[in-house]
Amino acid sequence: MKVVLEHLTKRYPNRDKKKKTEIIAVNDFNFEIPDGKLIGLLGPSGCGKSTTLNLISGLEKPTEGKIWFGEDDVTGLPPENRGVGLVFQNYALYPHLTVYENIIFPLQNLKGPDKLTKEQMRERAEKVAKMVQIETLMERKPSEMSGGQQQRVAIARALVKTPNVLLLDEPLSNLDARLRLQTREEIKRIQQETGVTTIFVTHDQEEAMSISDMIVVMKEGMVQQIGKPQEVYDLPVNLFVAKFLGTPPINVFEASVKKETLYIGGEAVLQVPGIKDQEVYAAVRPEGFVPDENGALSCHLIAVETMGRDTSVVCSHEKCEAPQIRAIISSENAVRISGGTVRFSLKPHKTFIFSKETEERLDFLK
Repeated sequence: MKVVLEHLTKRYPNRDKKKKTEIIAVNDFNFEIPDGKLIGLLGPSGCGKSTTLNLISGLEKPTEGKIWFGEDDVTGLPPENRGVGLVFQNYALYPHLTVYENIIFPLQNLKGPDKLTKEQMRERAEKVAKMVQIETLMERKPSEMSGGQQQRVAIARALVKTPNVLLLDEPLSNLDARLRLQTREEIKRIQQETGVTTIFVTHDQEEAMSISDMIVVMKEGMVQQIGKPQEVYDLPVNLFVAKFLGTPPINVFEASVKKETLYIGGEAVLQVPGIKDQEVYAAVRPEGFVPDENGALSCHLIAVETMGRDTSVVCSHEKCEAPQIRAIISSENAVRISGGTVRFSLKPHKTFIFSKETEERLDFLK
């Protein structure tokens, strides 16, 4: 099912009665979600991603704009008539019911021609339980299960209705690191198996990038960038997106461009053809540093941390926004690093220049 958001806006009255301005949670959101794709809604807390999900589900009504499921305008439809499956962060299972009873609960409320027999309900429940690999747990209560198993029950309950759209709101937040990794792989597998259009809300950029066909990066209710995860990582449209995506985070320096040359401090570190003379932010991905005895950028060495295949070179520079720079290099190159100063050359395709005024990316010939 294709989902189209058309000038979607949600405003709330300000709780501070002295202020007449409204709080804009979602601001003029336009996006077409292709049929059968998994979309990651990504951004920091308070950016409007969960509100957007609630608008799509019908739990909230938009102040302005329209929501389309296929060719149908569902903006005014109540949640129960939209054909959506919802999975929340806290599982929302009924503690007194078994797994089987939790899964079939939405089917028991169907009426008229949609009403199912007990045999049909059991058949559907067993099908989705097998899909999420909990078919042996059908007689257990939620209290007898792990967090990951409970989350699978919640997903099965959402899928049993054969929804047009599956909505996942921070579904992995309550799981430990190892279980999060396993469950997110399961979500991707289930989505591909069912082919249901899925919208996945998270603040974890690694989570969103690993399973999404496309990601939508939001900030303060506004869409910053939409694209395939790797494309957004490789070509961030502005400084916010560049800083939000990436682990370890991107390293940002105060810099300047003079005669198409990038200067960090007094050092000419990179040729940037096509950029006019101005004050800028230079941002370098951790993997964009190359240890080089003759490199133009000199940093104060703090530590060298070996992590198996890769090595993290921890250093500092007076023009860097953060107290520490983390450069990720191959362990083979680490043997060359010693002393109080380390020098780097920069990879042009891992170095981004942003306007100091607008914070938008400035392109240069690479």
